[in-house]
Amino acid sequence: MKMKVCYDKCLHCGCCAGSCPKNAIYLNDYVLEFSEDCNKCGRCVKLCPVGALSKEDV
Repeated sequence: MKMKVCYDKCLHCGCCAGSCPKNAIYLNDYVLEFSEDCNKCGRCVKLCPVGALSKEDV
């Protein structure tokens, strides 16, 4: 499983990073980075106000 970001939708608002219980999401020069601490819980996907995040099978 991998986290996917649709940058055409992303507002760079930081809602995903603020919602992460593991503090595993970072906004780095307008690029979202997911650290190895991310357990793919999907909380960020549910809370993204514009639906820019999704989980995808690898």
